[in-house]
Amino acid sequence: MRPIDAEVLSGSALYREVVLSKLAHARESVWIATANVKAMYVEGAGGKFVPLLEVLDGLAARGVALRLLHAELPSRPFRAAFDARSRLVRGGLELKVCPRVHFKAVVVDGAWVYLGSANLTGAGLGAKGDDVRNFEMGFVTEDFDVIDRTTALFDAVWNGAECQGCRLRAVCPDPILPSGVGQAKKRGRDAVRLGQSRRLRR
Repeated sequence: MRPIDAEVLSGSALYREVVLSKLAHARESVWIATANVKAMYVEGAGGKFVPLLEVLDGLAARGVALRLLHAELPSRPFRAAFDARSRLVRGGLELKVCPRVHFKAVVVDGAWVYLGSANLTGAGLGAKGDDVRNFEMGFVTEDFDVIDRTTALFDAVWNGAECQGCRLRAVCPDPILPSGVGQAKKRGRDAVRLGQSRRLRR
């Protein structure tokens, strides 16, 4: 087992570090993997609470590449808020669904990663109070290997490499790789595309 430099966080500390400190200040890219997607609010400029989608819309306006990989269909309030933001609808926020996604991760600028239990919901990574939010735990790190392994799994699912031979296609609401399309190259067992991570720009 290789030791890594990481910080374990829980409760509202997850929200402050993952959303306020890192995601909101991304410069190049944000990749989010979650099982559930619900409308959630975060602190914006001046301490006013705004939908997370407003923050993502601002990032998209600055040219930050945004990807959201999820298992369940987003909640109706999330979809309504998304549809109201034309920049996100036009591709500012890319979304793909895979019922098998259960890992929760946020990768910022390919140089920092959160891995843990919290979904992209108000009670998970959102700003709900400590007396109502879920009991969640996770860790954050800039470790190259952890980032590489996380982005490798995300990329494999995102590009359809795991669609070949998937036995849940019949219940998949929107297969990433439709039937009849040439299958993406399936990654080998435990395969990792190394060398994708880099130092976080301060």
